[in-house]
Amino acid sequence: MVDLKVKIHDLEIKNPVMTASGTCGFAEELADFYDVSKLGGLLLKGTTLKNRDGNAYPRMAETASGMLNAVGLQNKGIDYFIDNIYPRIKDYDTPLIINVNGSTVEDYIRLTEKVNELEKIPAIELNISCPNVKEGGMAFGITCPGAEMVTREVRKVYDKTLIVKLSPNVTDITEIAKAVEGQGADSVSLVNTFLGMAIDAENRKPLLSTITGGLSGPAIKPIALRMVWQVYNAVKIPVIGMGGIMNTNDAIEFLLAGSSAVQVGTAIFKDPFIPLKIIDGIKDYMKRHNIKSVTDLIGGLSV
Repeated sequence: MVDLKVKIHDLEIKNPVMTASGTCGFAEELADFYDVSKLGGLLLKGTTLKNRDGNAYPRMAETASGMLNAVGLQNKGIDYFIDNIYPRIKDYDTPLIINVNGSTVEDYIRLTEKVNELEKIPAIELNISCPNVKEGGMAFGITCPGAEMVTREVRKVYDKTLIVKLSPNVTDITEIAKAVEGQGADSVSLVNTFLGMAIDAENRKPLLSTITGGLSGPAIKPIALRMVWQVYNAVKIPVIGMGGIMNTNDAIEFLLAGSSAVQVGTAIFKDPFIPLKIIDGIKDYMKRHNIKSVTDLIGGLSV
């Protein structure tokens, strides 16, 4: 038998394979296909304090080896989640983690206070790639002071596992990682999507209503892998890796680069069963290499 259990601060998970926020709604969508309790964790759709309608269509576009999205955090707000969605999903036998978003620090604080009261939500993923409306729309997570400010204030009101999701659209992601670690983050997850765009040459128009959007999928994997390795070597808190993970080998690479767990996102649109296939693949890899615990893979890159 092999041991797939890993620990993210106080969060104990049965295996290192999670879903990525925004790719399976609030988990019920995947539950139509299989028992989601088999997964290491479920990262729920990005949630805001109030209802958000999201961006105008078109807001998704396929690209070479990837996809662009500009959904715009469409959701009905945290109160709707608490009243209507949480009761239906709270008994899944795997950690539920809410991806928390805000346009002001005050939004983050009020939203986090509400989530902190939910017994069956053991962690949040703090998305600091959101635009700070008080600073002219600049994302919180692209400067150390901005990342520190929102992490510090959320930490004051949240007493469970705090995972901070990092934007790759920065000069040095290790500086941002160290900044949030210094303000009480228990873990960092990376990377969020890269800013990109696509054009319909025949009509001379952008493919997205917002012109630019977030690039995900296998095209970003080498860059995401590099950033995970850099952050793993820069901080002492656990790293959760993501970015173009399509199969077992991709997941193993992220573990070797320093990820304590991985998130599968865009691949789910291709095949919702891919996370389960990756879990089985990791087991097989460990058996073939005579590895007893998956923790022995974390940061196991020979350089």
